[in-house]
Amino acid sequence: MLFLPIAVLFIECSAALLLNFAKKHDCKAHRPNIAVLVPAHNEADGITATLNTLILQLKPQDQLIVIADNCSDETAAIASQSGVTVIERQDYKHRGKGYALDYALKFLEANPPEVVVNVDADCIVYPGTIDQIARLAAATKRPVQSTYLMIQPSNSSPKDKISALAVKVKNLVRPIGLQQLDLPCLLTGSGMAFPWSVIRTVSLANSKTVDDMQLGLDLAIAGYPPLYCQDAQVIGRLMEKQAAKSQRRRWEHGHIETLVNQVPRLIKASMNQKRFDLLAIALDLSIPPLSLLVIIWSTTTLGGLFLGILAGVWMPGIVLAIEGLILTISIFVSWAKFGRDDVSVLTLLTIPFYILSKITLYLAFLVKPQTQWIRTERDVVDFTTSSK
Repeated sequence: MLFLPIAVLFIECSAALLLNFAKKHDCKAHRPNIAVLVPAHNEADGITATLNTLILQLKPQDQLIVIADNCSDETAAIASQSGVTVIERQDYKHRGKGYALDYALKFLEANPPEVVVNVDADCIVYPGTIDQIARLAAATKRPVQSTYLMIQPSNSSPKDKISALAVKVKNLVRPIGLQQLDLPCLLTGSGMAFPWSVIRTVSLANSKTVDDMQLGLDLAIAGYPPLYCQDAQVIGRLMEKQAAKSQRRRWEHGHIETLVNQVPRLIKASMNQKRFDLLAIALDLSIPPLSLLVIIWSTTTLGGLFLGILAGVWMPGIVLAIEGLILTISIFVSWAKFGRDDVSVLTLLTIPFYILSKITLYLAFLVKPQTQWIRTERDVVDFTTSSK
């Protein structure tokens, strides 16, 4: 059971490093009309920066809509000052990004766009991103995920740097590998584009902690597996201090919950529909958060060592040692190719301490998993001065 996710991780990271066979799509012929949806819950401090990066990328026929969802601050008023459309929603029993997006889609039904783009309200969208993902979605009739990375806080700690590297492996390295192998990716969050005809085939009204990932799985099973667009880039931010703990808990508990519940569903759908792409998504999803994977491997290896010492049975320990080598190579080559500028060799040496700090987070999943969306209280961060 350990060998499978480790082997899949190794294949994805190796493909990102070694191969260059990505299928090219002709997306220049048609530029669709677009509606960009920005769900926002109490984002008054940072939403203007996000909107400023979006407004410059839109055409006169496009729409930019902010969904002020259960806000108790000035989010709606500040967004209105930017000249965008603002719709407000108040429903404290049904909170979360999924409900906000579902509300916006109903708002658009009278005059639907060709492509819907979702951008979180705390992100910076690089120039050209909206055009690229919208064209690709329109050309392929499939969902598209841009590169969604995290900027480190100013005065970032080694833990912040390692956390950002883990996000880069998950949201950049592995999707590149899947793209090179002509396989679909998971939806990782902000910077997603959907053909209107596709996004209306599934329900968004839920409050799951990782509703973006769940949406991608539902669409894949429905026949629309997501594509990855490496050149399009959206930057979010890692929180600091207590907010960082809440953010990591939400991400990782949601990932584990989705892994446990959805991998069997994907495998069953793959068999019923005779589709290899669904099996590939299941294998990709079977890789737990890297820290958890290392913790499970370390614990199992310790058991294998005791088995060898006490019973003289060394084969499990040998297999686990090989798995550990493969896992180490996967992480190291990802860092060497994509993360060396952000994380020094000295910082890499702090990985064991970072992993130890995550043990309580995973134990909390066994005791009281976070299964619903809870907003992370955000630190106010200036993107122009934060370190990359």
